[in-house]
Amino acid sequence: MQPRNNFIFKIHLIISVIIVIPVAILYGWFPELTFDLFPNTMDEMSFYKAVMGLYLAFSLLWLLGIFNSNYFRVALISNMVFMLGLGFGRTISLLIDGVPGNAYLIGAFGEIALGLYGLWALKKSTTFELK
Repeated sequence: MQPRNNFIFKIHLIISVIIVIPVAILYGWFPELTFDLFPNTMDEMSFYKAVMGLYLAFSLLWLLGIFNSNYFRVALISNMVFMLGLGFGRTISLLIDGVPGNAYLIGAFGEIALGLYGLWALKKSTTFELK
């Protein structure tokens, strides 16, 4: 398989890392700056730091998948589950709770798009050996 084609299968992982790492840092350290979140208790601060850790851990796995073909498939599947899970949760919230702010609305569409792209990449990449 040509390197150009590898990029097509990995582009959503790259996009995810570029977005998820800064969002993780904002959630963990500065949630009030962008997301209109204002943790007041130690439990709330702990919750956002845990989310930050989870996001950073997944980003690390996706980076491994981008640069090491041994981790590509697990990175692809984890990204797909991560993005579709977030998108599904936001869709449920949209239907039950109403329309969120623009950042969350755009995020929902982006998460679903990246998840579906991951599904496509998983299906297509299984027919090729990625190097």
